[in-house]
Amino acid sequence: MLGTSRGTRTLPWRVLLLIALAAFVLFLPGRMSTPPFDRDEPRYMEASAQMLETHNYIDVRFQDKPRYLQPAGIYWLESLAVKAVGMEHARSVWPYRIPSLLAMTAAVVLTALMGASLFGPMAGVGAAVLLMASVLVAAESRMATIDSCLLLSVLVAQFALVRALTDREAGRTTPASTALLFWGAVGCGLMLKGPVVLIPSLATPLALGWVERNLDLWRRLRPSWGWLVAAAVVLPWCIAIGVVSHGEFFRRSVGVNFLGKVASGQEAHGLPPGYHLVVFVLAFWPGSYFAASVLPQVWRERRTLPVRYLLCWIVPHWVVFESIATKLPHYVLPTYPAIAMLTAGLLAQSGVLWRNGPRVRWGRVLLGVYAVLWGLVGCALAVAGPVLLWRLEHQFSIPAVVLAGGVLPLVGLAMWQIWRAELCYAALSSAVAAALLYVGLFTVVVPRLQSIWLAPRLVELVQAHKPCAQTQVYSVSFSEPSLVFLIGGKVVLQGVAQAAQAMREHPACTAALVDVRERGAFMQALGADAPKARSRGTVAGLNYSNGHAMAISLYTLDSPVADSAH
Repeated sequence: MLGTSRGTRTLPWRVLLLIALAAFVLFLPGRMSTPPFDRDEPRYMEASAQMLETHNYIDVRFQDKPRYLQPAGIYWLESLAVKAVGMEHARSVWPYRIPSLLAMTAAVVLTALMGASLFGPMAGVGAAVLLMASVLVAAESRMATIDSCLLLSVLVAQFALVRALTDREAGRTTPASTALLFWGAVGCGLMLKGPVVLIPSLATPLALGWVERNLDLWRRLRPSWGWLVAAAVVLPWCIAIGVVSHGEFFRRSVGVNFLGKVASGQEAHGLPPGYHLVVFVLAFWPGSYFAASVLPQVWRERRTLPVRYLLCWIVPHWVVFESIATKLPHYVLPTYPAIAMLTAGLLAQSGVLWRNGPRVRWGRVLLGVYAVLWGLVGCALAVAGPVLLWRLEHQFSIPAVVLAGGVLPLVGLAMWQIWRAELCYAALSSAVAAALLYVGLFTVVVPRLQSIWLAPRLVELVQAHKPCAQTQVYSVSFSEPSLVFLIGGKVVLQGVAQAAQAMREHPACTAALVDVRERGAFMQALGADAPKARSRGTVAGLNYSNGHAMAISLYTLDSPVADSAH
């Protein structure tokens, strides 16, 4: 349990700096070369870009529609990042991803600090490595979405909890600054994603108090006035948006978005309980096997304070998100640092050989099956790059093959070490494999997958062939938010009838993006002007958001103005 032997020791600042640098470098590749990931990321980007353009920092909008899903915190952070690098008028993706990069890097450092407080310095380093190496963290750290920043707010609150827990075990009074840190983090989480932050932040101390039949930890957080700190962070904006939207924000964000996800699967994401457990083997890879391997030891040590505390963090959050109807892998991301700490902490207690596995035969069989599944996932990830390039682009990439050839032996070495029960060595081998995998995917493979990056190619087509400087573009067949962001928000997402009417009324400065499957309907809607329609080029590829193969052409109408412009 926490005490003078482990709880008061922490990591030297030099080690923390090295961890931060390692995480930053690992999360860096691919940020500039990877186009926006449809569909959530470009929605955040476009709303933040419009916030900068309109200087309206209260009412968040995507084109002309209000975006009443969550508070404005993430849009403020992205706008601030873009303004800080002086790129307000450019539609480059990388500035919008800066908050995620910094937040995830800080989350890894906090995980190391907390792991060291709970289990000792080596466990802190191991927890940081497991977290930064996981597939879901590698993906979320590169996306301009809310989840990395939300994770950081959760970790700051949990860091305050660990400090209060250490004070309790040492018999010290917890200073008010710790309570301020906790409730300030809760307030920031509320500004990012509303009440979601309350699940890990409040459930942890309350669950621990219920298990221990002792609410002393909760009282150390000064809840009598602490909630006012959180309210002070979020309330001014809530009042402002309530006035501006006439209460519509709260009806949509809470009544439709938040409660709707609880009751029914939104956007085709309704899945049965157990989904997060099934996905865990991939989402937390390579740490997923090692998390499974320590479960018997977790059960045996469930009454020790560090294990009990981490279980009170993990279990309530996991149960809630397995219970709600809408499920996406990142919903349980706030539990991953706790899982990493628990895994690294228990592994660090053993020597070279792990001797705390299942003691019954069926447990060893289940763990062996899971190890095989884990190995297959690792092999699939290793060969994913060259396979994708071959299947989608018909390219044989020597660099991708070389990188896959470097990852596969490391996965094989980790499997051999798992067979020999050398789990600490296996975790290190697989973490190195993961680092090499991500560098290869995001520097060699992803930028070359041109067939799935339709939006950048469509924007290039428009820029090369637009009939006049202020061309109004109608996108009939491709309505992904990435197109909206990259084209500067100046695109109308409507059907063939509206696009054809606009082209007839303003032939000199109107263009339409039409898929081959809707070409006939588009020409019919143009009527007598159909013979004047000219295709200025075609972009073919795969819309990976819905799996549809597309061949989208840019159409303009012949006119004297257009001809003279060329």
